[in-house]
Amino acid sequence: MLSRSSHIKCWQVSELNAYLKELLASNPFLSNLWVKGEISNLRKPASGHLYFTLKDRQGSVRAVMFRSRAVRLPVPLRDGMEVLLRASLSIYERDGVYQLYVEEVQPIGAGDLHRAFQILKEQLEKEGLFSPERKIKLPLLPRRIGLVTSLTGAAIRDVLTILFKRFPYLQVIVSPAQVQGVEAPETIVNAIRQLNRYGDIDVIIVARGGGSLEELWAFNTEPVSRAIAESAIPVVTGVGHETDFTIADLAADLRAATPSAAAALVVPDYYQEQSRLDGLLKRAGHRILNVISPK
Repeated sequence: MLSRSSHIKCWQVSELNAYLKELLASNPFLSNLWVKGEISNLRKPASGHLYFTLKDRQGSVRAVMFRSRAVRLPVPLRDGMEVLLRASLSIYERDGVYQLYVEEVQPIGAGDLHRAFQILKEQLEKEGLFSPERKIKLPLLPRRIGLVTSLTGAAIRDVLTILFKRFPYLQVIVSPAQVQGVEAPETIVNAIRQLNRYGDIDVIIVARGGGSLEELWAFNTEPVSRAIAESAIPVVTGVGHETDFTIADLAADLRAATPSAAAALVVPDYYQEQSRLDGLLKRAGHRILNVISPK
């Protein structure tokens, strides 16, 4: 039994938990972990936060994902889903339980992505989001085009090359966005809305080059699909390669197979139109002469 004169440190429980939390926070390795496992015991309270257990065959750990991060999930989480997640490790001081604070989740394997694609597609289809009646007709001769894409990818170069080759007198307003990763859906939505606020834009092109299903996933998310469908300006998508098809394509007013194809669909060929107009004027002139000076 310890005497009152003992110099041994006696911790309060709350002190111990606070100390351990600070200790974990000071370890840079534990502040940015990638952990693989299976989701179980998933709870989705009204707060919007997500609580679940991440497990493998030999162990488990609690995890929480706050609403601000959960709304950016590429697919809805479910029990049994295999995931790779990025998180920090810390202690929930009240209970003295260590847990993962999740920043990002990536599903493992195409099965869950295909399932999530089908679920969202059917949901939005039932709402009428893809209805032909919602589609806005593209202008015959747009003067100002909005472009939503990455500033660093090949897509922006391809689109601008085709646009100005076909119609040199265009004005193009680029609204940059990330087109891959956890932040991509939010930046794409913001870029589309920014162009709608800008005003006097005739058509918007949303473009991204080819990639895997995971890399193109931002264009299969609900926020991006809704932003495209709700745009007051007609939207043409050119995402991936010819065989790639996204939910954003279904929501768009017109889908093109590639970014370059989207540019070609949006504007006519200036020189062909000029030649056609010259031909029309020439024929009209001949008809007028025939009326004035009949043979």
